[in-house]
Amino acid sequence: MDTVYIETSIVSHATARPSSNPATAVLQNQAKRWMREQRPYYDVITSQLVIDEAGFGDPDAASRRLEMLDGIPVLPVNPDANTVADELVSRSMMPISARIDALHVATAALAGVQYLLTQNCTHIANAHELPRVYRLLDELGLSGMLICTPIEFLGGTDDDT
Repeated sequence: MDTVYIETSIVSHATARPSSNPATAVLQNQAKRWMREQRPYYDVITSQLVIDEAGFGDPDAASRRLEMLDGIPVLPVNPDANTVADELVSRSMMPISARIDALHVATAALAGVQYLLTQNCTHIANAHELPRVYRLLDELGLSGMLICTPIEFLGGTDDDT
């Protein structure tokens, strides 16, 4: 069974109160559908980074996020993650302000997962930078991971079925 690293944006959208913003509501629906429809087909893992991020903010929202993460195996800290994240930042694939996003990519790649699932298209699933990210990971011997969003698993529809 393929392994999916769940990044914080997935859990945040899947557990958030329904948004009145149509674009955000679509992301919420996609995250919920992925967790309901696709999760059973994959080994799902996360990291302490996600646990930490999920615990921030409004206590009720944090509680919902942490409840969703409960039972998902947490990757051990890999000391090489900082080195890989530093490369992503130093080569301007992600800004220093998004170093935690670089750490998500590094952590997932070092774990050898097949998919990093995110809805962070600003820094992680950024189509402008993904080719460069994949080249760097390949250069570091970490190729094979696909960074993707829930809709890519859901067949291109956003039907609430």
